[in-house]
Amino acid sequence: MSTDLKRPAVLCFSGHDPSGGAGIQADIETIISHHCHPCSIITALTEQDTHDAKAVFPQSATEFIRQTETLLADIEISAIKIGLLGSTEIAIALSHILNQVPTIPVILDPVLAAGGGKDFSEPQLIDAIIQKLIPLSTVITPNSHEARLLTNLNDLKSCGEKLQQHGAEFVLITGAHEQSQTVDNLLFGPDDTHEVFHWERLAGEYHGSGCTLASSIAALISHSLDPFTAISEAQEYTWNSLAKAYSTGHGQLNPNRLFWTEE
Repeated sequence: MSTDLKRPAVLCFSGHDPSGGAGIQADIETIISHHCHPCSIITALTEQDTHDAKAVFPQSATEFIRQTETLLADIEISAIKIGLLGSTEIAIALSHILNQVPTIPVILDPVLAAGGGKDFSEPQLIDAIIQKLIPLSTVITPNSHEARLLTNLNDLKSCGEKLQQHGAEFVLITGAHEQSQTVDNLLFGPDDTHEVFHWERLAGEYHGSGCTLASSIAALISHSLDPFTAISEAQEYTWNSLAKAYSTGHGQLNPNRLFWTEE
């Protein structure tokens, strides 16, 4: 057996979705699709189906820190992806961990609502994301609803600029929730970089599209792609996953993140 194959390791901090559409399973499928090795720390268990999340059960911050420190002492991590946090305590604990590994790129998907509408946006958690996590992030990927919650602004260009002021290097605001003919994703980067990516709007609703996008960006950055290129290519991978989505339950469609195995 050959031991020469070296795959970048991507560490995911996410919740567990029993339906397999979002959360840690979405991260793992995406990261494997990009020829990386997924490592995972569960932030919270959830009661969830293809319609919506019903409840969140965060793990203790103490155990969370122990699990993460043990992993980081053993495995060289090339990128970190953050999804559902589950509690303010986990967000604060995670900020302490990130401060210990400042050279690892961080991709933050600030999950403040489930795809079906379940609200995770308690004020203390929003404050922790803004003050503790965004300043440590290379890329953040809020949807338009989350961008407005994080900034208390309505205009998305103003949202992106304010999120950059909070310390994020790149801000990608996704536009699937907007009433536009196409899905328009807004990118804000260093040196006043401002790009709009237009994608065909697909029929249906999808469970875990945001997880897929953020994990794809993390995986591509772990392969040493620059953030702008990684953000561009991750959108294409995510769109293809949605275009080939399939149904598992009676709610949202499941992105086919392994579509490439069927072609």
